[in-house]
Amino acid sequence: MLSRRDLLSHSLALGAAGLPLAGRAQAGFPSKPIRIVVPFGAGGVADLTARTVAQKMAEGLGQSIVIENKPGAGGIVAGDTVAKAEPDGHTLLLMSNGTAVSEGLFKSLPFDPRKDFAPVSVLGFFDLVIVVPEGSRFTTLAELVANARANPGKLNVGTVAIGSTQNLAAELFKTSAGIEAQIVPFNGTPAVVTALRGGQIDAAVEILAPVAAQISGKALRALAVMGDKRNVALPEVPTVKDAARLASFSVASWNALAAPARTPREVVARLNQEVQAALKSPEVRKRLAELGVEAHSSTPEQLAALLDAEIKRWSEVITRARIPRQ
Repeated sequence: MLSRRDLLSHSLALGAAGLPLAGRAQAGFPSKPIRIVVPFGAGGVADLTARTVAQKMAEGLGQSIVIENKPGAGGIVAGDTVAKAEPDGHTLLLMSNGTAVSEGLFKSLPFDPRKDFAPVSVLGFFDLVIVVPEGSRFTTLAELVANARANPGKLNVGTVAIGSTQNLAAELFKTSAGIEAQIVPFNGTPAVVTALRGGQIDAAVEILAPVAAQISGKALRALAVMGDKRNVALPEVPTVKDAARLASFSVASWNALAAPARTPREVVARLNQEVQAALKSPEVRKRLAELGVEAHSSTPEQLAALLDAEIKRWSEVITRARIPRQ
């Protein structure tokens, strides 16, 4: 997988190469309001990320941008809507690692995540965290791993639904750390937290933002973040790769923008230019940081590479975990 550091080191050089195309964007683009189809409900991190970036992009594009929420079905409804839209840059998809997961999770999709979309840019990354109740006997991730190895199959780790990023990240951690543990799915973050605080599960894997208040309020204790570096909001919490000595371990959730395939390159370049400009805005970066999102643009090529790597990785995790294809 391309890490955030990899994307950062290459984005300026490759991004600059695309700027001349943006200057030759199709005459009249955009000629009407743009819509971003979001495969999640209103009010979540992905939705608020899209709205924050879209508001700033609209200023540069001189057109309003409307957010259209189409949650459910693993993002299939939203993806199908955009894949079948007119390839003129006026309909965009909020892509995520869920898009990559769907490739391995579903028996068939009405679209090809690689071939039916024109990548525009990454928008940002957000961390996942391993948490335990504040009163847990585990004070470090090393203690949790040692206990799991000494007591195979006894550790219970909660996540949201089977096939979610959190669920697959827990499965990946289990195999990477060489432990036997029970991954227990719940129907939402509140249910995970309730089970954790009630002692029904020993630990949980969750996106940081939804449990940040529980951590700061000393109801939960963060043992490690799953990304490739420490989170600025939890500077004292180590990464999994350091705490569990798993040198190559790095998992982060992400959001990006994509257009329908066959969208003109110059239109994609113009959209990419506006995403990069929006993500350089101090107010946008501040708002995203408040949501637990690290603002991060990319070139279309980098997003394509990220999607390819994520599809490969999560498909392998799904196969190893013997998760039935839906």
